[in-house]
Amino acid sequence: MRKISILVIIALLFTACKPKSTVHTTFYFWKTVYKNQKPETAALASLKSNFLYVRIMDVDINPNIQEPVPISPISFNDVLPKQIDIIPVVYLVNHIFNNLTESQSLLLANRVSKFVAAKVKQAGKLSFKELQIDCDWTRSTRDKYFNFLNQLKTNPLLKGKEISVTLRLHQVKNLVSSGIPPVRKVMLMCYNMGNLRKYGKQNSILDMQEMETYLKNKLETYPLKMDIALPLFSWAVVFRKEKYAGISKRLSKEKLNDKKLFKRRGNSILYDLQTDYPQAGLRKSDVIRWEEISLKDLLATSKFLSRYLNPEDRNLVFYHLDTDLLKTFKHDNLQKVIDNF
Repeated sequence: MRKISILVIIALLFTACKPKSTVHTTFYFWKTVYKNQKPETAALASLKSNFLYVRIMDVDINPNIQEPVPISPISFNDVLPKQIDIIPVVYLVNHIFNNLTESQSLLLANRVSKFVAAKVKQAGKLSFKELQIDCDWTRSTRDKYFNFLNQLKTNPLLKGKEISVTLRLHQVKNLVSSGIPPVRKVMLMCYNMGNLRKYGKQNSILDMQEMETYLKNKLETYPLKMDIALPLFSWAVVFRKEKYAGISKRLSKEKLNDKKLFKRRGNSILYDLQTDYPQAGLRKSDVIRWEEISLKDLLATSKFLSRYLNPEDRNLVFYHLDTDLLKTFKHDNLQKVIDNF
């Protein structure tokens, strides 16, 4: 018994001796219109955030001209608060790199650089220090994507600015085939882990078993500086005849609890629609899978990550900044998650 106690004490001492990371906390802003909402600005202030990751646009192929074009770019009804720096984010749909030539890639890098610079000015900022590129690259698109990143780094409009990229779990696990992007740091996206389109009871936003499978014993050896993104969002995934039919933006947890409309399957996250619901574009017998994140999920995730991440100065980013989400995830709860790092 004494021997066991000594081993426990030694383990605790090793844990206590592990250096803590210096964590800079903020949010993603992922809407198409920016308005200065008081609860959102207050949340940034409460976490002592002095920067915000702002999605500028998606980039996808226009089928009519067969060229990459901006999709749903952000517009600014208000400028960002004076004390908040902007980190622009551009999401690139992976398939744009399938047939991209060298000259097309160079043109795309130039257009992205110009578009981002213009949007930063619209946000009320004279400049920015970092541009983040969000792309779920694959083995087949890796080389062209990495070449594009190098073209961005040499673009005159981005001189002196850091280029960072997002990183998915499979790109950590399959390091050899995924490759190492030609940047200094990455943002590990700790959400959207499962198969959203697969019918069943799983939560595709966050799955601790998947995280352990993909990341355990891989994080410490990843060769680039790593920031972390954690989810705060929820969504209603629609299935029709057990086939994925999209995400409904018209449904809330409260609406799903309306027994005149929906019948929950026991204690599961599946709900059966009892009648046609044309206001939401739904039909009788559609199945809704309500996926959400709890504080318990976030605490478990942050504890797991802190166990395997190298202690270092890093950004912790919550996805995403939204007044309604802040009603659920209040400052004290978010601080508990932050403290785990």
